Amino acid sequence: MNRIFTGVLLFQGFALGFGQQQIQTKAIIDSINQSKWKENNLNIDSISNFSMVKIPRIQIDTIITQSPILSFLTEPTPVTPYQIMKSPSLRRWYIYGQNDVLFNQAAFSNWNAGGNDNVGINTSVNYSIIYKKGRHFLDNNIRLGYGLVSSKGQSSRKTDDYINVSSNYGYDLRKNYYLSAGIQLLSQFFPGYNYDKTPNPLYDDRISKFMAPGYLNIGVGISYNPRENFQVILRPTTGRFTFVMDSKLQMKDNYGLERDGQSIRTEFGVLANIMYKIQIMKNLSFTNQLDLFSSYTSHPERVDIAYAGLINIKFNKLISTIISVNLLYDHDQIQKLQFKQTLGVGVSYSIGNQVSDLSDSKKLIKPFGIGVKG
Repeated sequence: MNRIFTGVLLFQGFALGFGQQQIQTKAIIDSINQSKWKENNLNIDSISNFSMVKIPRIQIDTIITQSPILSFLTEPTPVTPYQIMKSPSLRRWYIYGQNDVLFNQAAFSNWNAGGNDNVGINTSVNYSIIYKKGRHFLDNNIRLGYGLVSSKGQSSRKTDDYINVSSNYGYDLRKNYYLSAGIQLLSQFFPGYNYDKTPNPLYDDRISKFMAPGYLNIGVGISYNPRENFQVILRPTTGRFTFVMDSKLQMKDNYGLERDGQSIRTEFGVLANIMYKIQIMKNLSFTNQLDLFSSYTSHPERVDIAYAGLINIKFNKLISTIISVNLLYDHDQIQKLQFKQTLGVGVSYSIGNQVSDLSDSKKLIKPFGIGVKG
């Protein structure tokens, strides 16, 4: 009898201890569940068991993203409607800028092959100021360049000199087609000389200067821009005005002038522009631009051809090697192909950021720019 009583007491003690252990285990589990629930939920219905949770303040017009939309990029790049119109950004103003300073130098001392000491410098700036609203955009471009070389025993000589200012209005017609209307002014800063004929020229030996010649193009047409690296502009209604604002250079057949003393020549024709960029490697790009113009009023078979090719090799964000090739054929200027080539290593500095919030995953051109909301 005593053995049975003792067994009952042991069984009751075991059951009691097991029950307490279950209660403790359940309490731990409930505590863990409660803490996890507090981390992920706000208790807004309970007054007896409330929690203080810090809610971050978000200012009006702030967009929260997981990664920065903009990042820096230094690369000379044509800006196309595709880049701007495909961007979901709320901003209306875009500012892009590229500044280049290229150097070349050579020195000789007791060098049997001969040679003259020389030093050269080329500078250029390329800025775009773009406005976008709905299906409308206005693209304003300023491109300026100047270069010279100084050699021992010779006067300084100009190696580059250009002014290119343009403004283009576009309207998105959908399916990568845009209404295109624009105006462009082309000229140079300083007088130019023929150094083969006059090695040490004076001002009276000039063959060109600012607005002699100067070109003004005004046209309306359509553009096709299916990708960032490819664009075609066709303007069948284009007026071209050639200015020669120097009486010394106002001679018949000079820059297409039809008579002596003429200062402005007017043409009406069709203008086509093709831009194509190849990203050969990560830090090696090749940009091609071709301009074609044919006059309706004077020898339409004589097509003016202007080609510009630019190879850009980037060593880092500041140091670049730029090789440029320019070909020009204008029957009214000279009945031969004009050629210019430059090569330089120097500093390339960009103003603005890369717009990386575009929808095309296969984009090749990555523009640099800063945006300002309108």
